[in-house]
Amino acid sequence: MWRSIASNALTLFVVLLLIAGGAVIWAKGQYTGPGPLEEAICLRVPQGATMRRVSDDLAAQGAISSKVIFGAGADYSKKSGLLKAGSYLVAPGASMDQIVDQVTRGGRSTCGTEVNFRIGILTAEIQVRELDPTSNRFVEVVAFDPGTGELPEPYQAVVADAGTRYRVTLAEGVTSWQVVEELKQAEFLSGTVEETPAEGSLSPESYEVVRGADRAELIGRMQANQAAVLAELWQGRTEGLPLETPEQALVLASIVEKETGVPEERGQVASVFVNRLREGIALQTDPAVIYGITLGKGALGRGLRQSELRRETPYNTYVINGLPPTPIANPGRAAIEAALNPDNTPYLYFVADGTGGHAFATTLAEHNQNVARWRKIEAERNAQ
Repeated sequence: MWRSIASNALTLFVVLLLIAGGAVIWAKGQYTGPGPLEEAICLRVPQGATMRRVSDDLAAQGAISSKVIFGAGADYSKKSGLLKAGSYLVAPGASMDQIVDQVTRGGRSTCGTEVNFRIGILTAEIQVRELDPTSNRFVEVVAFDPGTGELPEPYQAVVADAGTRYRVTLAEGVTSWQVVEELKQAEFLSGTVEETPAEGSLSPESYEVVRGADRAELIGRMQANQAAVLAELWQGRTEGLPLETPEQALVLASIVEKETGVPEERGQVASVFVNRLREGIALQTDPAVIYGITLGKGALGRGLRQSELRRETPYNTYVINGLPPTPIANPGRAAIEAALNPDNTPYLYFVADGTGGHAFATTLAEHNQNVARWRKIEAERNAQ
């Protein structure tokens, strides 16, 4: 009899093990398999949130089939304590495993409302936009000039939301003075910048910040980024360039940046100045002359006068030979790369061609013909 009871107990134990094993296999399939979400959602994870709260939100939005399995999977993978605050775009059919990885890996937020303070060459603008999860496209809520002192109601509404993200974006070719002056208008930043950073030392990129971020610390990030970019690209420079230091490369890159807004032309423009440096010909670049007058503190607002082109200053590249003493703006990565790896051309001249780009020439005679064509285009435009 005892042998029968033991046999039955063993059989029951085996059955229970099989059931448990099957349950584990089923739960694992639920955790790693496609989820029930039919349309993308924006999942917001606030600071201090718990995995339980995240599972509640996901279940309420139909993104997971079981809060128990979601929590157990996060615990088993030892990710429950790694939750990162942010806004995450959860794709249709995302598995629980993928969602847990997404909210614990962190990084840049991928959805939600964003305030972008854009510092351009002439103006600054605050853009408020929101990602539509369904179309995966940003929709502009409002855009305005921060210098007016007036904060539109839609902006006030989004900044009152703790989940709103912030970023500061610098356009290529802005000056350091412009950056410091415009950052004063960003009401979501704090602190002061005591000194204007060295020209060229700020990297034109997009920087994610938090509300209340310190302006001086943000400037430090911009400087560190530019230093890293310059060091990296200097190591991969073309051999035999007439540039002795990374600082000279930054000066040349800033001139390239200000001379053309056409990305495809940067290598050609850089080749012109490199060829001139090699042959000891004055660079004759107007943006450098203008910088010598304004020192980067705003636009000149008029054409250069003949007296200004003849006046000897450290930045008058019609009078001096070689590079000016400092950069004339903050060049982006592409301009630095062009300065350090210019196209291999025989060009010594270029002038506007009327399309937004430039006409390049090897000889002065060719250049004079290009200049004549440009003057004709200018005259026709003025007549119109």
